[in-house]
Amino acid sequence: MASAVTKNFKHVSYLWDEAKAAALAGDEVALLIYRSNLLGADLRLTNYGGGNTSCKVISKDPLTGNETEVMWVKGSGGDLGTLKKSGLAALYVERLRSLKNVYRGVEHEDEMVELFNHCIFDLASKAPSIDTPLHGFLPFKHIDHLHPDAAIAIAAAKDGKRITKELFDGKIGWVEWKRPGFELGLKMKECLDENPGIRGIMLGSHGLFTWGDTAYESYVNTLEVIETCADYLEKNIKNKPVFGGAKIQSLPKQERLDKAAALAPTLRGFCSSAVKMIGHFTDDDRVLEFINSKDLDRLAPMGTSCPDHFLRTKISPLVLNLAPEESVADIAAVKSKLAPQFEAYRKMYAEYYETCKHPNSPAMRDANPVVILYPGVGMFTFSKDKQTARVAAEFYINAINVMKGAEAVSEYTSLPRQEAFNIEYWLLEEAKLQRMPKPKPLSGRIALITGSAGGIGKAIAQKFADEGACVILSDNNPERLEEAKGEFNKKYGKDVFTGDILDVTNAATIAKTIHTAVLAFGGLDIVVNNAGLSISKALEDHTEKDWDLLYDVLVKGQYLVTQQSVEVMRKQNMGGDVLNIVSKNALVSGPNNAGYGSAKAAQLHLSRLNAAELGKDRIRVNVVNPDAVISGSNIWSGGWAEGRAKAYGITVEELPKYYAGRTLLNEIILPEDIANACFAFVGGLLNKSTGNVLNVDGGVAMAFVR
Repeated sequence: MASAVTKNFKHVSYLWDEAKAAALAGDEVALLIYRSNLLGADLRLTNYGGGNTSCKVISKDPLTGNETEVMWVKGSGGDLGTLKKSGLAALYVERLRSLKNVYRGVEHEDEMVELFNHCIFDLASKAPSIDTPLHGFLPFKHIDHLHPDAAIAIAAAKDGKRITKELFDGKIGWVEWKRPGFELGLKMKECLDENPGIRGIMLGSHGLFTWGDTAYESYVNTLEVIETCADYLEKNIKNKPVFGGAKIQSLPKQERLDKAAALAPTLRGFCSSAVKMIGHFTDDDRVLEFINSKDLDRLAPMGTSCPDHFLRTKISPLVLNLAPEESVADIAAVKSKLAPQFEAYRKMYAEYYETCKHPNSPAMRDANPVVILYPGVGMFTFSKDKQTARVAAEFYINAINVMKGAEAVSEYTSLPRQEAFNIEYWLLEEAKLQRMPKPKPLSGRIALITGSAGGIGKAIAQKFADEGACVILSDNNPERLEEAKGEFNKKYGKDVFTGDILDVTNAATIAKTIHTAVLAFGGLDIVVNNAGLSISKALEDHTEKDWDLLYDVLVKGQYLVTQQSVEVMRKQNMGGDVLNIVSKNALVSGPNNAGYGSAKAAQLHLSRLNAAELGKDRIRVNVVNPDAVISGSNIWSGGWAEGRAKAYGITVEELPKYYAGRTLLNEIILPEDIANACFAFVGGLLNKSTGNVLNVDGGVAMAFVR
């Protein structure tokens, strides 16, 4: 049972629920998972995807029937906060430890990973990670390996070994930096043998190992060690200016966001010279404290220390040579100023690769920065998808915390360049990258769909998200938009979409939505002008108000959204797609349709005009012409359905069958059909197609373009 004193932590969260733990009593693996989830829930203890935990139990060997010791340890990949049993690897402890008999030395480290497979106990378990021997060679029943900022700050300090010994009175061991693997596992066992009775081991520049005889003892030991580190740092940080004190002041909050939104597409364009990247922006107080400091220029080029940080943030960040108050309105001038910086970064990275590479190193990867710091404004991160970009930002904040603590108690030290390279271009890491699923067709693409809270627009947004895009939901109906956002959050998660109120007749709401999109994802690649309405009246019944509303929404709205979206695309200089959802009524004359039909014809010709003008920017403009898409469509609410039924002399209930019956294919058209047509234009097979019209109407001969 936990004591009241034990639960009283200031710098970490005590989350152990005795009732929940009691329900798991007797199942050490279940308690391991429970403990892991608690540790992973507190980002002060470890970062996303980082760290690993284990337990050792006695089980019956299915081959001999004899009792044998089995280690369950977090497998390759995964995250402690969401760990399940399927994410664990189970190995025979005796077999794992016997591998030291065939270990040929650190030069042959990588070959040991394949030998882990000969130690598997549960054939259905996860593949073992490179950290497996770190747990296997220690005798303790429960072990935690975490990357808490507070501990790494000491581990990355110049005097880290001395500080650790004094702070814990010799009860925490120290192992100098060594790349994770078999050799490090042996070094940890050696440290334990030389220091019996220690309660943990600090790994230089890396992280922390702690343990206990039970899941609870290990959990509390871990919290207590990290709490001690954090308390020590806090006391020392108060005694000296953080990062040497402030050099500049931040812009006010809204000005920071506006500046970031204005600049992000340009940065994204530079970072996407090899592969289209998705961006993330944060002006977290911890970031601002660092990027505004006197020590920024000294510390930023040093890079990070913990390998988990480094793998996601690259060798070092790019610090922009822009003053916070400097205008970024003149895009040509901004690009001219930033281009040499990006070229210098790529050159630095190439030199780092050439200097450190081995004969069997993988080919050099994308030389663009992942982390970009804008003093006075904030931090941008760019990666293959939103989650990876967001996590890179979280890891760099971890690195900032580490630098802050290390500088407060001693002097920050980063990994030597060669060691950093050996981690980044480790053949085992390369193999992991090669096993990653092939990117989806719209990976790295950002799409804004107007009127996407329902009907055709929502179907397009779902199709694009399914194919890998980040999407911006927008609608002028707040209730419908919130409902759609809830659906997308449940299906895709927060890293795939954002949303905002958008009235296509109001340029200010368009600008606000694009501002939201750019801050969320870094730019814009695809805009789908889908928002619309319909009014079906005889000529004598059609009012001037009806006419103005149709032309404002359909024609002016398409124009305004395209105009503002193209501005972002030009900043990126990566081309783009404009898709206009028009109608077969743009081509076909029908009764009681003067306003709607002529507005649709104007949309169609505006599309041609835009295609002719934007080709020089590699921005394609294409049209999808639906007809009679009734399911889920706002367009059929109000009087439109009644008006069309009256025009054709049928009832509203007969409309779907009537529309299908007049097509060559006798098909009812669904929102998903329009979404598929949109994907056909942007999915990669029609990249040299612009100014085209694709009818999705089941076949209406009168609507044939030619």
